[in-house]
Amino acid sequence: MLYLVTGGAGFIGFHLSRYLLARGDRVVGLDNLNPYYSVDLKKDRIQTLTEEFGDRYTFVHADFSRSAELTEALQGLEIDRIAHLGAQAGVRYSLTHPHVYVEANVMGHLNILEYARHSGRVDNLVYASSSSVYGGNTKLPFSVDDRVDHPISLYAATKKADELMSETYAHLYRLPQTGLRFFTVYGPWGRPDMAMWLFTEAILAGRPIDVFGEGNMKRDFTYIDDIVAGVAACLDTPAPDDGKEKAGGSRAPHRLYNIGNNQSEDLSRMIELLEEAVGKPAERNLLPMQPGDVRATYADIDAIHGDLGYKPTTPIDVGIPNFVSWYKSYHGLA
Repeated sequence: MLYLVTGGAGFIGFHLSRYLLARGDRVVGLDNLNPYYSVDLKKDRIQTLTEEFGDRYTFVHADFSRSAELTEALQGLEIDRIAHLGAQAGVRYSLTHPHVYVEANVMGHLNILEYARHSGRVDNLVYASSSSVYGGNTKLPFSVDDRVDHPISLYAATKKADELMSETYAHLYRLPQTGLRFFTVYGPWGRPDMAMWLFTEAILAGRPIDVFGEGNMKRDFTYIDDIVAGVAACLDTPAPDDGKEKAGGSRAPHRLYNIGNNQSEDLSRMIELLEEAVGKPAERNLLPMQPGDVRATYADIDAIHGDLGYKPTTPIDVGIPNFVSWYKSYHGLA
């Protein structure tokens, strides 16, 4: 099959593309290579896929938030299924660059929906939502049946808007879709703006690490291989159009799943494992909570486990050393 993976040069997009290619599928990776974080890292991911899989992998440099540009970039390609992972990420960045989030996450999502609707071929669309949609919910673990009407960041609001637009398109045009609420993804080839990378970089350099929420925070850290396993399962099994209620409450061919490790870990535990893997202690600079942040996240994965048999397999005491090992190798520090 031919898959379109948006955000193809991104962290999750790279790993999903690698998985699909390794099992024999073809992939078109689409990305605008924006400078939110290192473009060189994104190019290294693309180069890795090109070297490993040759002409079964095609990279397209285009901006899906621009409808005409997207249409032109995909002209002549017979896309079977779409993994729409591209987005403007980051909660804190949305406080200072709000327009970018509406352009990429709202207009961009609409453009992908329109492309899929008019293609005449696409039979499944899986897209990235976020655990951020749960906002200030205090009931743990977070369930896809919980109300998510009170986002506390613009990033979260755009992801909730994506879910609503997908519900509409699934209802009107019977386009099978699955929205995935990812929980704190980490692992090799990860993002430089995430805590795992920032802390590792600082500890190795002997600099203090900024620990928000005075260190009193918990996250459901989810290893990249477990994320990819969930995305692939959803790509392989489109939401049925049977009129029955799906995960998240829809009766259209649209469902919502959490993808997490189903284990909420103390931030301090994550830092301790980084210290062990790096081989140096961290100097911690305790700071207050940042606007848009939440104290704890914890994924209830009953829905995706019951429907697709999904079950994460990588605890943080395995995943964190894997990340640090890759980080050292990538930067020539091994």
